[in-house]
Amino acid sequence: MTIDLQPTLENEDIILCPLAEKDFSVLYAAAADPEIWQQHPNKDRWKEEVFRNFFEGALESGGAFRIIDRSTGLTIGSTRFYDYRPENNSIFIGYTFYATAYWGKGINPKVKKLMLDYIFQFVNRVYFHIGAENLRSQIAIGRLHAVKIAEEEIPYFGEMPRLNFLYEIQKASWTC
Repeated sequence: MTIDLQPTLENEDIILCPLAEKDFSVLYAAAADPEIWQQHPNKDRWKEEVFRNFFEGALESGGAFRIIDRSTGLTIGSTRFYDYRPENNSIFIGYTFYATAYWGKGINPKVKKLMLDYIFQFVNRVYFHIGAENLRSQIAIGRLHAVKIAEEEIPYFGEMPRLNFLYEIQKASWTC
């Protein structure tokens, strides 16, 4: 069975739209706030030249999305599927960020629910790399009942390796 890693996914509040080269300016507008990146492994992603590398990695992944607020049509962040491993029946979700105006609004659980409900039709395990200093994301992934299973040095696209925690959600335990 072939997996489409960039379907359009939506609910009443958000749309996950496949990321395209033409989306750079609207996505960078959402990403240009240094506060977004304070706890991320690369704290300089708010700078346009650093964000350009992040964006190129997103396009190359073949599984990246632009997150759109359905009520306003505004681009509010990005996320992606990556590192599909058919031999393990697994995939990763990550590289997620949201504009600060959308923090604390329940967007992340809605985005992850769309992605997990979709991808669990094809895989049995989903993994997440969370930066070791990214307490906000560690708390958020814990709310989805992901389990921390390891610590790894992860090389990001075009960047130096950074310490990440590896979390897992198994299909059999996904109930949200």
